[in-house]
Amino acid sequence: MKRPGPLLTLLAGLVFGVFLLTLNATTGTKSTSNPYGNGEASPGVSVSATAPPGSASPSPSRSPSPSPSRSAVPNADYAGRTDDDSSAVAVSLRGGKAIAYFCDGHDKESWLKGAVADDGTMKLTGGHGDELNGTLQGGKLIRGTADVGGQRYAFTADRAVKPSGLYRATATVRGAKVDGGWIVLPGGRQVGVVERDGTPSAAPSIDPETGAVTIDGQKIIARPVTP
Repeated sequence: MKRPGPLLTLLAGLVFGVFLLTLNATTGTKSTSNPYGNGEASPGVSVSATAPPGSASPSPSRSPSPSPSRSAVPNADYAGRTDDDSSAVAVSLRGGKAIAYFCDGHDKESWLKGAVADDGTMKLTGGHGDELNGTLQGGKLIRGTADVGGQRYAFTADRAVKPSGLYRATATVRGAKVDGGWIVLPGGRQVGVVERDGTPSAAPSIDPETGAVTIDGQKIIARPVTP
């Protein structure tokens, strides 16, 4: 047999070399897949967390609403008439306490006392079951009822400015125990009752500036009344 020539051998070598280059190129260019399959993120990549379904962000806590402040009961004096104009009523307020005086200027009177609530309401009591119920309205007046001697009297007492207000005098005159009460109304009108050993009668007028009053020829001093 005749051996192949050098040219044929060289050509066969070139073809084989091209084949090897082609094979290396196809096997070396494989597509790389994510080694962290199934949707997992590759290392170094941050993933933002999402809140689980149905969870809600906590609502900010609310501080309790402040309770409305109530105005303090003023220290003041009040004087006025009953609705039927038969009698006078005076009330003096100090430090949440009250003292009141009811009189008709003839022979009916009553001293009452008690506490005043923060809302301005008051329930004052006196002798013989007497009672006064009132409400302070805006610090300007007291509106209420007085139950004295088995009768009920509606009244309005306006805020009083000195010398208006409530006065009282106690003394011994000509051997008799004297106890007098006076209400000086806005405008200067006076209503009062004096008891001599427990017997009531109309009271003489006092000097509102000094409180001086003459009873049975003897001068005594009536002083403003406060709780």
